[in-house]
Amino acid sequence: MTACGPDGNGEPVARAPGNGRGRGGTMTLAGTLAAAEAAAPVESLDVVARMLKEHLEAASVSFLITDFTGGSVVRLGAAGSVDTDEPARRITLRGTLYEDVIRTQRPAVEDRSEDALVRVIAPVTNRGDAIGLLELFLPTEPDAEVMREIGETAHALAYIVIANRPFTDVYQWGRRTIPLSLAAEIQHRLLPTSLACEAAQFAVAGALEPADHVGGDTFDYVIDRDTVQLSVTDAMGHDVDAALLASLLVGALRRARRAGADLAEQAHQADRAIRDHGRRGYVTGQLLRISLLDGRTEFVNAGHPWPLRLRDGRVQQIVPQIDLPFGFQISPTYRVQSPDLRPGDRLVMLTDGMLERNANSLDLADLVVRTGELHPREAARTLISAIVDANHGHLQDDATVMCLDWHGVDHSRRDADTGADLANASAPSRTGRSTPDR
Repeated sequence: MTACGPDGNGEPVARAPGNGRGRGGTMTLAGTLAAAEAAAPVESLDVVARMLKEHLEAASVSFLITDFTGGSVVRLGAAGSVDTDEPARRITLRGTLYEDVIRTQRPAVEDRSEDALVRVIAPVTNRGDAIGLLELFLPTEPDAEVMREIGETAHALAYIVIANRPFTDVYQWGRRTIPLSLAAEIQHRLLPTSLACEAAQFAVAGALEPADHVGGDTFDYVIDRDTVQLSVTDAMGHDVDAALLASLLVGALRRARRAGADLAEQAHQADRAIRDHGRRGYVTGQLLRISLLDGRTEFVNAGHPWPLRLRDGRVQQIVPQIDLPFGFQISPTYRVQSPDLRPGDRLVMLTDGMLERNANSLDLADLVVRTGELHPREAARTLISAIVDANHGHLQDDATVMCLDWHGVDHSRRDADTGADLANASAPSRTGRSTPDR
């Protein structure tokens, strides 16, 4: 067990029993969480890093957090030396070992030359949401026991970040590799805290790339005892006006949903809120509700682009009946429909920014097929990146996508790797890559 005690500066640190050096004891998940909780929220990661550094005699230990786009990571240093000027210094993931670990969710051990330190990278993930990475430089090759401890610590770090991010802006700062406009700040606060989630019956992930002038896109999901509910919406206009309209719409949907309203009533309350307070604006959107008991689907389409369904290697556009967008000055009827969704299907919900006229060279359906084997988190990021690349990095409208993999109600338990599994079930990959910019 580890114990917490003050260091010379009065800060809580965790020490292994005995002389406090090397492998003096075993780091436990409970001990790691307890040490982090004893520290201030902004210092919790530093405490765990010091524990791991001392316990494994590591040359360095650091946590890298993924940014809003999912295309970069930012190294969070010690609390006393974090430079919080915007933008944060980013490390691009594409083509790096970091990208491999996030994509595969397997730890990696970098092959070393003689007398060089051994680099180990482990994913910091909770229920499919790739929060970041744990990176260590060790003096010797890690054995299975060390990899197990590293895996458990990385698993604990995910919970530590989730528990502490409501109390400090450090984690928000780390995710900002470009400065946010006021509209983008409002927009990001409307998104779910975790952009991906895995459950027994499904896995879901969303990604959003704001336009040069924010266009008011949002996505949302929630898991109840018996259902999972998703929404993708697109408020008219740009910049702060669009962000405020999106905020009104998301607030109305969440209020209705949390009050137990069915899908039709959620749509009506959202429409009423936009008509009453939206200053003649309107919002297109799709609402989806799936029963986790029998797989029954309910769907509302309020003037929104049709979703795509990947089944058996083929993409088909789902063509539902379309009702008026939320906020038109006449009171519409919102029809609840039942799209066909079977175990093994992937459903892709998107906004019209994914159909930008400048992206004519991109075959979106083909890309959905080619990313079909990826986790929804990676598929969503790949789809967004392709749209951004096709538009040379400048979007005229927000691009948003949600990927839902439906496993079916017969799945009663999700596959979940904990730190204890990393040394065995998820054996670390090996690489000879050079160390990226630190």
